[in-house]
Amino acid sequence: MAFNNRLLRALSPADQETLRPHLRWSELERGTVLVSPDEPITHVWFPESGLTSIIAMAGTDQGIEVGLAGRDGLVGMPLVLDADRTPHRIFMQVTGAGYRIDGDLFRTVLDDHAGIRKLLLRYVQAYSTQTTYTALSNAMHTVEERLARWLLMSHDRQDADEIPLTHDFLALMLGVRRPSVTIALHSLEGLGFIKATRGLVLVRKREELEEFAGAGYGIPEAEYERLIGQLR
Repeated sequence: MAFNNRLLRALSPADQETLRPHLRWSELERGTVLVSPDEPITHVWFPESGLTSIIAMAGTDQGIEVGLAGRDGLVGMPLVLDADRTPHRIFMQVTGAGYRIDGDLFRTVLDDHAGIRKLLLRYVQAYSTQTTYTALSNAMHTVEERLARWLLMSHDRQDADEIPLTHDFLALMLGVRRPSVTIALHSLEGLGFIKATRGLVLVRKREELEEFAGAGYGIPEAEYERLIGQLR
């Protein structure tokens, strides 16, 4: 069966067959925690659908989203870099499914198979570019422009134009209060780019949304396609 995860799909047929016997399918509901901060990472996850949020924690109950991954990537990236944990919290923000592999076995596979290791290191570079442009966007852009960027990034990792995103999650994405999210959504809706309903955002005019998002969107996506392949 063909993979939908872009990293698994980008592997050579031989490397796919190396991993395939060790992959276990998992249904992943919204809110499922895949990686807890400062705890050993027990599995690496390759999402086939849905969205995961990478949260930089400020204390035990506050944080802001610094990155996301879906079918474009993996969860458990520190293991690629020979680290066993992260201060970040990673959980499912949009219900989906994917494959998991035991963390110790994953390390062994990386040690023994240079092709797999090289591809996943290229993904680390692509993800690093995503996070640096998150910092740039947070520093330079309006809430509306930042929201446009996050919606585009979420849309890239979904098959449909409808994205199930709650106001609470959008506030976490942007590091703002819910009223600011409501105002930003109304602004983008007034421009005709999106239609927002309770817990759902419909992307109506993607090209215009990309233009509105400005420099925060596009360069990380081009870097991913250069290093890995097609994102959408």
